[in-house]
Formats: sequence, C-alpha cells, structure tokens
Amino acid sequence: MRAGFLFSEVRIGLRRNLTMTFAVIVTVAISLSLLGIGLLSNSQVNAMKDYWYDKIEVSVFLCGSLSESPSCSGGVVTPEQRTSIKSDLEALPVVQSVFYESQTEAFARFKERFKSSAIAQNVTADQLPESFRVKLKDPTQFDVVVSAFSGRPGVDVVQDQRSILEKFFQLLAVLRNGALIVGLLSVLTAALLISNTLRIAAFNRRRETGVMRLVGASSWSIQLPFLLEGVFAAFIGWMLASGLLAALKYVVETKVAPLLTFTKFFGWGEVALASGWLLLTGLVVSTIASAVTLRRYLKV
Repeated sequence: MRAGFLFSEVRIGLRRNLTMTFAVIVTVAISLSLLGIGLLSNSQVNAMKDYWYDKIEVSVFLCGSLSESPSCSGGVVTPEQRTSIKSDLEALPVVQSVFYESQTEAFARFKERFKSSAIAQNVTADQLPESFRVKLKDPTQFDVVVSAFSGRPGVDVVQDQRSILEKFFQLLAVLRNGALIVGLLSVLTAALLISNTLRIAAFNRRRETGVMRLVGASSWSIQLPFLLEGVFAAFIGWMLASGLLAALKYVVETKVAPLLTFTKFFGWGEVALASGWLLLTGLVVSTIASAVTLRRYLKV
C-alpha cells in the first residue's frame, strides 16, 4: 500500500469523525495525565524517602537520674560504660559516625526547639538524658543497633527516628496507589472510547471497505488506516499529557520548592521517564483496542 494513499485514508477518516476524534484525544490526554501524575507521585515518595532516610539518625539514650528501664537499675551511666558503649558503636560495620550529646547540649537543643513553649521553663538540664546520635550507612539496618544495645547496662532506650516517618510515608503510599488506580481506570475508559469510535468509523465506511475487498485488497490494507487513526489520537493525547506533566514540574520547581525547602522533589528525569511510559501505554492500549475492535466489527 502506497504511503500517500494510506495517509489520505487516515486524513479522510479523521475528518469524517472529527467530533469523535476530538473526544478521543481529550479523553486520552486526561487519562494519560492522571496516570502520569500517579507515576510522578511514586517518584515523589521515593525522592522524599531518599532525602529523609539519609538524614535520619539512631539515638542511644544513656541512663540518667530519671531512667526507669531495667538496664538502668544500677543508676546513672558510668564513665566506663559510656566509653565502652561509644567504642562498640563505632566498631559496628553499619555505623558511619557517632556523635555524643551531653546533658548540657541536650538542654540547649531542647530550649531552642521549645523556646516559645511554657514547658521549657519547667525542665532542667539534669532531667534530660545524655545520648549518642548514630549515623548509619544504611538506615534500614537499625535492627543491628537495637539488638546490640537494647537492655545493655548504661543504655536506657534505643530510638530510631525512621519510625516517626513511617506512618507519614504509609499515607503517601496510599495516595500514590490511589492516583495510579485512577489513572489506570481512566486509560481503560480511553481504550473503550477508541474502540467505540473505530466501530462507528467502520460502520460509516462499510461500503468503501466492501469495494476494497472486492478488488482484492488484503485484510491488513483495509484495517491499517483505521488502526492508524486510533494510534494518531493516542499520540496527540500523549503530547498533551506530556505538556501537562512538564507544566506541573515547572510549577513545583518555581512555586512549591522555594516554599518547602525541607524536602526534595522529583526532577526532570522522572518527568521524562513518566512521559516515556505514557507514550508506550498510549500506543499499546490504542493498538490493542483498535485491533480487537476491527477484528470483531470490520468484516474483511
């Protein structure tokens, strides 16, 4: 089949069903945009995890005058216990660095954090425990420190800051999964609309396809223009969806990021990757929907 004739047939088909074609393009654009937002939501969750987990520390609180743990039954941590605990922490392969915080330093940090609260007036330095703040090479290896130091004489409690963020990231995961599900359902809706559009086009051009069949045209030659109409609509919809994702990234980069400097956002690389997946999804879905519809309703 000559390329000129093929594209002429596609152009005629699109012009005849201009309204339906426009509806398909808009639906595909919206569907792929929702799916793209879901993909970017996943990238955002991963970016925030990498940013915050890299900053998380494990706190090994030592026994103080107010400690009630069984490991503190011997009283306040001794200098020998403190030195031994620090040496053993630094010897662990998973530990990157160890920082000792005295009661005075803990009190100064407490006053800075709660300087506008009345609680700061009722706390003294000797009420706050001294601690070792441990930076891990891999934040997921927190259990190694817990098993090695929990219940050890001189250690009150081992606290992982990661647990504070777990519920927050679980909430983000639920929102991300919801966005992905909505996007996939929207893509399914677009596939059904492509199928219905091609079904109407095949019915309106049944006389032409009948003539082509009589003169010996192959099934592939008859079906290909219809197939390309679906692919064309999906491609234009993908371009619009990619433009929307790029606009979203620009807004995040210029408006949101300067206000929320305490975290990290997805980059242009993630936008390009999401756009690539949207293109693949759009072409695959439109091709399958078109092929199934033509096989069923275009009798050649």
